[in-house]
Amino acid sequence: MSTELAPSDNSSPHGEQYLSFFLGAEEYALGILAVQEIVGSMPITVVPRVAKYVAGVVNLRGKIISVIDLRCRFGMARAAATRETCIVVVVSRGREVGLLVDRVSEVVTLAPGEIAPSPEFGVSVDTSYLLGVAKQEGRVRLILDIDRILATEEPARVAGGKGH
Repeated sequence: MSTELAPSDNSSPHGEQYLSFFLGAEEYALGILAVQEIVGSMPITVVPRVAKYVAGVVNLRGKIISVIDLRCRFGMARAAATRETCIVVVVSRGREVGLLVDRVSEVVTLAPGEIAPSPEFGVSVDTSYLLGVAKQEGRVRLILDIDRILATEEPARVAGGKGH
């Protein structure tokens, strides 16, 4: 399974587009412009002596890209791969990176009024990785800042994260 996403300007009079996906029961979203494609689960080659959240590398049509296990990146336990597990290939700061997620949900358009600022959880919880929280049709999606997630060496501790 490989889904290439057509370029768009990501905005309309009604809002911006996001790709939503799940890690466990929690729903997250990324700005669609950062998403290059979605590929099904494939063999990941483990690389020794890398951060725990780095799942390894994959050969994607002759190009080697790193794969980050977002569950581990957020301090959650690793999950066994299922038929819905996939890799979301994103471009961050000029490099392609794969994000291992439990399942992709949909592309949604979120109006500015549907996005609230990230809540404060106190000093022990770092929410700098959240652009905001989307509330739409009774659903809550945590909107991620992919550049901040991939830029730091420390695991992101976002709301709902459990120990690794």
